[in-house]
Amino acid sequence: MSNRFRSEIQEEEAEQELIVEEKPSKGLPDNFLTQFLKNGVVTSEDVTRALPFVFYIAFLCMVYIGLRHVSDNNIRDIDKVGKQVKELSWEYKSSKAELAFKSTLTEVAKRAEDDSLGIRQPEQPPQKIVVKEGEQK
Repeated sequence: MSNRFRSEIQEEEAEQELIVEEKPSKGLPDNFLTQFLKNGVVTSEDVTRALPFVFYIAFLCMVYIGLRHVSDNNIRDIDKVGKQVKELSWEYKSSKAELAFKSTLTEVAKRAEDDSLGIRQPEQPPQKIVVKEGEQK
């Protein structure tokens, strides 16, 4: 603040008050909506009476949009699960084919000889044991 006399400060404030002009408020703007409400078929009372219905329609629209987003997410999840099922199906088929190959007689014999079990395929065919009825103990 500068050092000035009080009278000078009061004079400046008075000048500033004179400079400020009050603008009269216009009221409602002159556009299509205000003219439609004033002179048209629909009155402001009708509009205020219809507000609950408008809010109800807006609420239904929001619920519709929300449900649409949820259904889109569900469709994406279903597609993702379908891809996983296809991938697991391919894995199952390849495992089944590998098991069928490894369970053949020759593959089982190879694995038994290679392992440390010491099991090998007999060179002679198995012999049949025949017991006669009279020789049983």
